[in-house]
Amino acid sequence: MDEPDNGYLSDFDLLVIVSHPKLTDIADYWWEAENKILHDPSVGRIVNIIVHDLAEVNQALGRGEYFWTDIARDGVMLYELPGHPLATPKPMTPADALEMAQRYFDTKQADIEVWLDTVAHLLAQESTLSRRKNAAFQLHQTVEAAYICFLLVHTFYFPRSHNIKFLRSLAEDIDKRLVEAWPREQRAERRRFETLKRAYVEARYSDQYDVSREDLEMLAISARRLGAVVAEVCRERLNQLRGAAS
Repeated sequence: MDEPDNGYLSDFDLLVIVSHPKLTDIADYWWEAENKILHDPSVGRIVNIIVHDLAEVNQALGRGEYFWTDIARDGVMLYELPGHPLATPKPMTPADALEMAQRYFDTKQADIEVWLDTVAHLLAQESTLSRRKNAAFQLHQTVEAAYICFLLVHTFYFPRSHNIKFLRSLAEDIDKRLVEAWPREQRAERRRFETLKRAYVEARYSDQYDVSREDLEMLAISARRLGAVVAEVCRERLNQLRGAAS
């Protein structure tokens, strides 16, 4: 669902189910498709390609994982090769759902707290290139963990991706309250997020990567805001699961 007033434009998620785990490698098999979609002006928005093998998908359906059962129920099939059916989804018990979601929440919240503490420590010291790059990477990890926490608690799934823009789109499609963490009406706001998105690789391996202290401070504010919103909505979800299990 698009929200043009605040600059939010919903992504399209394209699930590709393949016959062998080797074929799920994006770099080997799917980067050209991603690149063509990215540069096709007729698409007009971001398209995320998610690739899993059939056995993995059917196992998840057999466990009743919400992400996959929702897709099996509501997804639009664009192409299906005969003779390769999806498994019949099995419901997850309320008690199992609560136990799994609580475990995911506790683990990821602890990670988020550690990374935010590390960022605060780095920003409190003299601003050097090394510390700025380290802080950017730690902020990336914070944001990645927050979105993964949300996705695991709500769907018991997250894609094997460090692309926080992709993770953000998946999470925001489920709960629009997460949109408020990242203002995107102004170019500077979008630029800062893109700088953070690049930090996972470039802050560690590129001599050309840098980010200003001011940008880091603004990114830290958004990361803390995101963490707070994620914690709030995840606790709501846990309460719902607790009610169903009681």
